[in-house]
Amino acid sequence: MIDKTIMEEKLLTATAVGQMLSLSKRQVFRLNSSGLIPSPVRIGGSVRWRENEIVEWLQAGAPDRKTWNSIFGGD
Repeated sequence: MIDKTIMEEKLLTATAVGQMLSLSKRQVFRLNSSGLIPSPVRIGGSVRWRENEIVEWLQAGAPDRKTWNSIFGGD
């Protein structure tokens, strides 16, 4: 059975994340490659970010991925 909270999670494209951060889609992918934003979710060939995680990450001061994962238990 699929966890209902996962089904209700809003996933954002790189463009949507860029709008939240006032950055371009390309800059979002660069941040991802550099490990400076939370890890995305891969669905087939698509890359998406959890909206709630991006919001929490921003509220925490936008730490790098390694710090974020150590504090909040990511992958």
